[in-house]
Amino acid sequence: MSDILERGAETLALARLEPWLKAHVAGFEGPLSASKFAGGQSNPTYRLDAAGGPYVLRRKPPGKLLKSAHAVDREYRVMQALKETDVPVADPLALCEDESVIGSMFYVMAFREGRVFWDPALPDLSPPERGAVYDEMNRVLAALHSVDPQTVGLGDFGRPGSYFARQVSRWSRQYRDSETESIADMDALIAWVEANVPADDGRVALVHGDYRIDNLIFAPDAPRVIAVVDWELATLGHPHSDLAYQCMQWRLPHEGGLRGLAGLDRAALGIPVEEAYVARYCERRGLSGIDDWTFCLAFSFFRIAAILQGVKKRALDGTGSNPEQGLKMGLLVPLIARTALQLIEDDAR
Repeated sequence: MSDILERGAETLALARLEPWLKAHVAGFEGPLSASKFAGGQSNPTYRLDAAGGPYVLRRKPPGKLLKSAHAVDREYRVMQALKETDVPVADPLALCEDESVIGSMFYVMAFREGRVFWDPALPDLSPPERGAVYDEMNRVLAALHSVDPQTVGLGDFGRPGSYFARQVSRWSRQYRDSETESIADMDALIAWVEANVPADDGRVALVHGDYRIDNLIFAPDAPRVIAVVDWELATLGHPHSDLAYQCMQWRLPHEGGLRGLAGLDRAALGIPVEEAYVARYCERRGLSGIDDWTFCLAFSFFRIAAILQGVKKRALDGTGSNPEQGLKMGLLVPLIARTALQLIEDDAR
């Protein structure tokens, strides 16, 4: 994973962090050094190297933050709950709510040595290997949605019922709070999702909220997920939202800063088409199909656009983890909104 690290973690306040780790992480021994992962626009994430081995630290960013955002304590709680289930996670080791240590809340987890695929086209793999990676992603997602939240102590991890209605309200509000210019397509998309929220069907599962290929760590030598990471948006919600969010990848272009699969010869690559991927998930979950699929997809586009707008706003405010990259990601909001409106128009024909 060294290829996704960047040096320059001086703001981590290592002099205060090291004694805290020695007191709270079993087996920790200094001296301590740190490297910041280049990814992670929301919660800055660091590799910690010490005599006892590597760890990973994930923290809230400094500065004024949107309400309910960057909840690293929720991430820590969900990983604690899942560590004995079929959903692979990095072992959570310690949570620090004392902001005086490094300037914000953080947690430490075990480091997992493996592969992170940043490009969903998987250019370095063979067609059979690509197919195996996608099937493993599908298996892990179905396993996540099969976890009983009550059994693992997450029965109160989100409000029951009306998930889509609450999420549309939340992300519309957060988009407006971080809006930096008027985008007509985004206004139209918000109006459509607000007017087309489906009736609650009673399905509730633990949802990841940002389930995509680069939030999975694969074993170094096998198409096997060894850790699902970045649980910031996890909550109790509708499982089909996670599936639709991942399936956005099939509809986004493989250009302009996006790593989508649209326009690629997926059959030649060995990557399943969207319909086959959804069907395999349904088979694993014992479902006959997915209702309101167009809404689920449009909602996913709307939500990621709102998230990216927040990334852009933090970059402009100087509180982003990677301001230059954050500004580039913010430029994708109009394209994402237009793509969503196009799928809505296509479905209406």
